[in-house]
Amino acid sequence: MKAAVIVFPGSNCDRDLAVALENAGADVTMIWHKDTALPEGIDLIGVPGGFSFGDYLRCGAIAANSPICQSVIKHANKGGYVFGVCNGFQVLTETGLLPGVLLRNANLKYICKPVELRVATTNSAYTSGYEKGAIITVPIAHHDGNYFADEATLDRLQGDDRIAFTYVDNPNGSARDIAGILSENRRVLGMMPHPERMADPLHGGTDGAALFRGLIDQLAHA
Repeated sequence: MKAAVIVFPGSNCDRDLAVALENAGADVTMIWHKDTALPEGIDLIGVPGGFSFGDYLRCGAIAANSPICQSVIKHANKGGYVFGVCNGFQVLTETGLLPGVLLRNANLKYICKPVELRVATTNSAYTSGYEKGAIITVPIAHHDGNYFADEATLDRLQGDDRIAFTYVDNPNGSARDIAGILSENRRVLGMMPHPERMADPLHGGTDGAALFRGLIDQLAHA
């Protein structure tokens, strides 16, 4: 299974994401944001966390207009898999691949700590390695992680079983405790918590590892 991880100026979780994918069995290529095309045969694109372009304008807004993002959009529109973490989730909402926006945290403070998540659905390649309703611990590190969408969009996400993860104790004010959502075809996932930072015993826990193992297993047998 071939994966590509996009690197923007200010990305600081690109290597973490690549290592987590490699440890799960993926062949990973790092792609600079000014590139205009993806390598042949890419199955999954990872959009990492960090502070792309210093979070100027809006978090993820400048990165979403980088040359490579046109290829990311085309990949997703053709049914390819795209996984955005933290700043990557912000980028995916800015490209329109996922609905809603990420606002400032409700307490207007940067939050960096482990949090408990509930697995809201197992009906996706990303969540197939978990049991529905399972509680996992994954760290967050964000200032703008407060997920917001209008009520009709939130109802649609809930009704279509497209909420992937919810916060057990909502740390940032996200609507309906949303921590991660799926696209209509369930092949694009955006989430604010960092599973790549909880995928190795040396991280202090491995609750994020099942996401990468399940994803790679599903794609390998697709």
